[in-house]
Amino acid sequence: MKLKTLLIALGTGFGLLLLNCQGTPSRNAPIHLNPNMDTQKRYDPQAASGFFIDGRTMRPPVPGTVARDGLRLDDAFYRGEDGKGQEIKYIPVDLDENLLARGEERYNIYCSPCHSELGDGKGIVMQYNFPIPPPSFHTEKVRDFTDGYLFKVITNGVRNMPAYRHQIKVRDRWAIVAYIRALQLSQNASAEDVPLTELNGLK
Repeated sequence: MKLKTLLIALGTGFGLLLLNCQGTPSRNAPIHLNPNMDTQKRYDPQAASGFFIDGRTMRPPVPGTVARDGLRLDDAFYRGEDGKGQEIKYIPVDLDENLLARGEERYNIYCSPCHSELGDGKGIVMQYNFPIPPPSFHTEKVRDFTDGYLFKVITNGVRNMPAYRHQIKVRDRWAIVAYIRALQLSQNASAEDVPLTELNGLK
């Protein structure tokens, strides 16, 4: 009998607890374990300040300071220009098989969808009625572009081509330029450009 009474009492108490858990509106302030997080002493963006003379909370950089990794004194490498602001003719990095392999990989990721793996401007986008056909790299006009110009196009974009400065690292952009030159040579090479050992095998 005592056990039955205990079970009834426990069941009733549990039921009342469930009813209270349904939630009812309350005018009381919520319980905050760390209330100081709600009242931080800080400035909001674009807010006015009574501390600084110009009244701005957002401070300009201190004159003469450079952001981390922002010191880019090598104009040729970072901008594709010489000291006079003219586009450089040739890539400013050592050309080797590793650079070309990297250029091929990056080119196939970022460039081939529009320009195709051959560089003829007939990438996969042309299957979807792309309004402006991408240019071919094998025209005389494009072959005459300097390496610096190609680098700047990849960096800043041109016409309907977007900029890739954020997606492609600086050295990888030069690797792509080197690979574009290899593609151009593959489509416009003469017999004099082929090593004798390879030329004999083509006969």
